[in-house]
Amino acid sequence: MIDPTRPAPSALIDQLRRLDRPIRVGISGAGFMGRALRHQAAITPGISCAAISSRRPRQAREAIAADGQSAEVVEDAAGLSRAGDRGRIAVCSQPEILAESESIDVLIEATSAIGPAGELCEAALRSGRHVVMMNAEADLTFGPYLMSVAQEHGVVYTSADGDQHGVLKRLADNLALWGFDLAMAGNVKGFLDLYATPVSIVPEADRRGLSYEIATAMTDGTKLAVEMALLANGLGLAVAAPGMRGPRANEVAEALRLFDEDLRASSPFVDYLLGAEPGGGVFVVGRCDHPIQQRYLHYYKMGRGPFYLFQRPYHLCHIETMRTVAEAVFLGTALLQPVFGFRTNVHAFAKRPLRAGEILDGIGGQTCYGMIENCDATSEGALPIALAAGVVTKRAFARDEPIRTAEVEYDPDRTDVRMYRKAMEGE
Repeated sequence: MIDPTRPAPSALIDQLRRLDRPIRVGISGAGFMGRALRHQAAITPGISCAAISSRRPRQAREAIAADGQSAEVVEDAAGLSRAGDRGRIAVCSQPEILAESESIDVLIEATSAIGPAGELCEAALRSGRHVVMMNAEADLTFGPYLMSVAQEHGVVYTSADGDQHGVLKRLADNLALWGFDLAMAGNVKGFLDLYATPVSIVPEADRRGLSYEIATAMTDGTKLAVEMALLANGLGLAVAAPGMRGPRANEVAEALRLFDEDLRASSPFVDYLLGAEPGGGVFVVGRCDHPIQQRYLHYYKMGRGPFYLFQRPYHLCHIETMRTVAEAVFLGTALLQPVFGFRTNVHAFAKRPLRAGEILDGIGGQTCYGMIENCDATSEGALPIALAAGVVTKRAFARDEPIRTAEVEYDPDRTDVRMYRKAMEGE
């Protein structure tokens, strides 16, 4: 008998609740986001964390115990399986174990590594595991290649829900369902300092419990650029100006006025507002020219059109990721993939004057920041910020000067460089 006092579950949650065995996720990374994902897997019906990889496995085991769960350090896939039989989360120092183990259904990549993350995801896909990317930098850099590997092996490769680009994709899907044309996808940035470094960011990073490199990448705009490039490459969008415009605003509702010229003159694009409330939100602008629909939208207090703004005042990262996991398993669908190849990319710019012979330290470092650009003739040959770590400058650069691939020395056989070439070839 139906209990009228209990809300009817959605189809997805109903499927999760009816599972005889939960969907088993393996999480690569035990840092700030890895710990949050592990917590969410423990409380989402029908999903469990079977294993987690960490550079410091014993510390990760202690953190799991502090959260009230049982864990044991394992050395191989067989050990991972035995830990599961004993009801424990397996902790390993070798992330490739997650890709090899048949006790894992879905790999969630949540490290800040780039080359090693690409290798791990490729191995997982070839072993028949679905892959959900919380690692936006590796997702952008290798996405077209990893998407093709997933298709070849009949599994799902997808960006995660919860991060801004995933949440924006949900909003864009709504517009398509309603019959609107997507005109703009927008992020909200609270603070921007292109020249932030892992030294200058220490107080803020400590306050938020973030690594200095991650906090720097968030502050200097690189993280924002990567997220919006992922969305642009998944939806076929562009930027109206290199680096995006990013006008300052008090409220998200000001976007229609601040971007009015671009909305009327440009093809669909990505951009952001600086300092607007609600902070942490995202928004899309849809276009509707039909007079009947416009009359209804005016009645709904959405304005007179033809441009209409729809905002979401939050994104919840790890909390929302589990929906992506369930959709991959039950529906075989991806939330967001780079189906348009490299429409945009995030390129390296000098954060300070650089000397010839300097070694760049890449994302979240002291030498360069990343800026989103359209992949066209003006950006041809630009150095992707994701490949900038460890390369050596051939000449001096002024602050804010773009860095070209031909102007640095690097190992062409490096893992990340080789995988990026495959991504470029497969777009």
